Amino acid sequence: MKRNAPSSLLLLPLLAAGMAHAAAAEEPRRVAEQWLRQHFEQPGNRVVATAEPADTRLQPPTCAQPWQAALPDGARAAPRMSVEVRCPSTGWRMQVPVKLQLFRTVLVANKPLQRGDGVTAADVRGEERDVTRLGYGYIDGLDQLAGRLLSRPLGAGAVLAPAAFGGRQTVRAGDRVQLIARLDGIEVRASGVALGGGDTGARLRVRNDSSGRTVDAMVRDPGVVEALP
Repeated sequence: MKRNAPSSLLLLPLLAAGMAHAAAAEEPRRVAEQWLRQHFEQPGNRVVATAEPADTRLQPPTCAQPWQAALPDGARAAPRMSVEVRCPSTGWRMQVPVKLQLFRTVLVANKPLQRGDGVTAADVRGEERDVTRLGYGYIDGLDQLAGRLLSRPLGAGAVLAPAAFGGRQTVRAGDRVQLIARLDGIEVRASGVALGGGDTGARLRVRNDSSGRTVDAMVRDPGVVEALP
């Protein structure tokens, strides 16, 4: 007498197909996370990138070449990013929303500080903060505070930002500057023109002489700015 195959065995091919479909849908998500972490990885940074859950209704193709990922030109580090993931062999592409956290040790006030105070090592401590949420910039070294006085009061635990200090202008609008860009461990230098001014740690716009593009940058030293991711 012939017996019917157990129903669990009949379900195995369906389960396997479902798992393969889910794994394929997850691949662009994994690629976007890994690429974004590598893109923003720099000494002193801790990068956390978490893509939104994959849409299992999408069916990415089997890609014969490594997947490629990119951000729009001029995109800055922000709490939410949209990474384009593309299969070069088929041209298939999609936008993957990713939550980005870019942690760095910055200086915060140990105690309330008053306008006109000079800031010393005893007044501050280092804390790891997500700098994508520090829209006014930050200060990460005591050397950036030499000879400067607070132009407004700060509460205990407040992040020290260049705008809280008066005095020096390391770079002024119209100055010729050296623009440093770092990507995947490679440092590239170009000349440019500062479109704003500020002291060490201040954010400003800079026009790159070579490309003509305007980029966001941070003042590092007199005449030297670093392109922001």
